[in-house]
Amino acid sequence: MKNVEMTVEGTILTIKVDLSKEFGPSASGKTIIIASTEGNVAVPNRQEKVGLNVYRKK
Repeated sequence: MKNVEMTVEGTILTIKVDLSKEFGPSASGKTIIIASTEGNVAVPNRQEKVGLNVYRKK
């Protein structure tokens, strides 16, 4: 994962992303990647999965 922090308290999932970070252009070059789970990943200690991409236009 890039710039994604997940925590679970009870039944509440919290996802933290630092919007000031950048990881360069996307494969198409149309957007700048800020955060990504890089596919679907398991929620800590749970059966659910999350797929997250945060980006902005160039």
